[in-house]
Amino acid sequence: MSVGIRLPELNYVLLNGRLTRDPESFFTSGGIAKCSFSIAVNRRMKDSKTNEWKDDVFYMPIVVWREQAERCKEKLKKGSPVFVEGRLRSREFEDKSGQKRTIIEVEARRVQFLAPVSGATEGGESRGGKTAEEAAPAAEQPDQFEEVPF
Repeated sequence: MSVGIRLPELNYVLLNGRLTRDPESFFTSGGIAKCSFSIAVNRRMKDSKTNEWKDDVFYMPIVVWREQAERCKEKLKKGSPVFVEGRLRSREFEDKSGQKRTIIEVEARRVQFLAPVSGATEGGESRGGKTAEEAAPAAEQPDQFEEVPF
């Protein structure tokens, strides 16, 4: 029996994680770029029995299309931190043994490349050639913060 309640169609996902492997990309027969990768998403939780902190990790496959797919292939590599905004989608395929499988993945609408916290590159330098501490104004350096009178 239908009650007549109309539910809004909502399928929206926000994930933050690191790539588990280098991105793979190709072009469809129509010339559209497709890039796929997986990210590991961590959740810290306290084990009630042992009282120890543990990481609960899950892995989510991501699919990116068109120009953004090309940028992901160029800029990302295994371990890169990203913020992904998109929608869940499922698809079916046959594995090597002929068994039908279903996979759930995120079709990304936006992938934001996250920079290291210090803003420095792998060599310890920012884009300007200075280390993060040298590049930051004196008021922004951690040991020189003023106390806020609250």
